[in-house]
Amino acid sequence: MIRYTLRCEQGHQFESWFQSSSAYESQERRHLINCPSCGSDKVERAIMAPRVVSKKGREPAQPAPAMPVETTPNESTSLMMAQERELRSKLKELRDHIVKNADNVGDRFPNEARKMHYGDIEHRPIYGEASPEEARALIDEGVEVSPLPTLPEDRN
Repeated sequence: MIRYTLRCEQGHQFESWFQSSSAYESQERRHLINCPSCGSDKVERAIMAPRVVSKKGREPAQPAPAMPVETTPNESTSLMMAQERELRSKLKELRDHIVKNADNVGDRFPNEARKMHYGDIEHRPIYGEASPEEARALIDEGVEVSPLPTLPEDRN
């Protein structure tokens, strides 16, 4: 997972997590990333300071100062925390709904999705596993697929 600091055309700054940099770029191209403050889909990565760990004590080096945000930090942080909690809750609810109401076809997912797309089998809700290459191939063929939402706490 990678965390990006993003900024919309109105200057609102916010953070979001992505599976990889290519996942971010794909979502950006398709205008799937929206500012939580104003809803704009004109979003770009803001300048970020990397977190560097020194070799000696494994203590993080001091990051460069972040660019200032134009809102009051307490208001912005509180609002973003509430929005993030709500978003995580909705993503978990969505994932739980899919798992409850769809068939888990495991690693057969790419083949099953193709068969449905081309009319070889009846359409039904499914989920399963696909490598990034398999997912790209499906999308290139016009098969509509989306990853199940993954939340940071899922990694524990």
